[in-house]
Amino acid sequence: MNHDIPALEIGPQGEVMAHAIDACVHCGFCLPACPTYALLGDEMDSPRGRIVLMKEVLEGALELEDAAPHLDRCLGCQGCVTACPSGVPYGELITSFRGWSEPKRERSPLDKAKRYAILKALPAPKLFSVAARVGQFAKPLAPALPAALRSPLDLLPEHVPAMQPQPRVTPARGKRRGRVAFLAGCAQQALTPNFNAATLRVLSRNGIEVVIPEGQGCCGAAALHTGAREEALRLVRANLRAFDPDDYDAILSNAAGCGAGLKEYPVVLHGLPDEAQAQAFAAKVQDISEYLAGLLRDGELQPFMPTREPLNIAYHDACHLAHAQKIKAAPRALLRAIPGVTLTEIPEGDLCCGSAGTYNLEQPELAAQLGQRKAKNILSTTPDLIASGNIGCHTQIQSHVRRQGSPVPVMHTVEVLDLAYRGEL
Repeated sequence: MNHDIPALEIGPQGEVMAHAIDACVHCGFCLPACPTYALLGDEMDSPRGRIVLMKEVLEGALELEDAAPHLDRCLGCQGCVTACPSGVPYGELITSFRGWSEPKRERSPLDKAKRYAILKALPAPKLFSVAARVGQFAKPLAPALPAALRSPLDLLPEHVPAMQPQPRVTPARGKRRGRVAFLAGCAQQALTPNFNAATLRVLSRNGIEVVIPEGQGCCGAAALHTGAREEALRLVRANLRAFDPDDYDAILSNAAGCGAGLKEYPVVLHGLPDEAQAQAFAAKVQDISEYLAGLLRDGELQPFMPTREPLNIAYHDACHLAHAQKIKAAPRALLRAIPGVTLTEIPEGDLCCGSAGTYNLEQPELAAQLGQRKAKNILSTTPDLIASGNIGCHTQIQSHVRRQGSPVPVMHTVEVLDLAYRGEL
């Protein structure tokens, strides 16, 4: 697509945006892959339409406030990236644009307060845990509250578990065959601490020593994808200081959104002095399913015990695993390696569940429509268990599955593997 974007004036992120816009040939293959276009049917709420809007704003031909409602409705799910035959890096474009445009936005005091609360609570597990527990008491009042306050309460699980300690080092069982660093994550420490506990147990059982480096923190994805670029840069650089890629075979995450965020560090720091450091870091990042599937492929993964009875598992592709990281085969291979498991594909499996980081807090109505649609599609497969690889998807799907009256458990892929190792599946 031809453009007159003043990339040099904008800076390094201007080059990223100009490159992405230039790659778009306006073919329209992205439209059916876009969740908001599926719901709204509006060209401006499609990737192709949003690319035009961003181009016009960057060129000065369109006011930012006119484009903002359509751009805010983008989930950043990157389903369009998978569908695009031209290889448009739409994820890099929308993230860079939000970082460039956010300082120019005029937001209401309530909107500013909500965004501030989200960006302060999410990266702080202890604070988030306290907020979640307080929210449990307010949950019965949710129907009477405005949407901005109701949506986070609706997403809270029925029970908020106690946080679990994060050991700095988990030794390998038996002969040590590898050493990895692990990003502990944020919200999952408060809402689903067993994600991390199961991850440590599975890795240790397979002879992998796991280190949780001191000084690490939030991956920065939530700040980055909501346009808080300076805060994102602070978090990114803190993690670059905490993780020395030369010390580990891999740097692991068990949250699709976090893993994708870690792999984006070179784009975030493009044109800055620490870009090379970010590239060395990102080259070592793997999702937990990606790493374990490598052990399975090499015949080094410990075998699983069979299920107690035949088990039908519906596997949900987290967008930032399937679309952003291009990881679809690995979790399926791991689940199929459990004797007694039948894996079921979900109708419209590539369509986002509506979680998308902070999206279900900032766009609750559209997120709820997508969550309901996802839960209906999943339950149509009559699963015994639902598996996924991302805390946001887990929270969103569990909430909407329960609203449809189903007791089917929703678990992280690694939790399923952990149960299979213990003979409790």
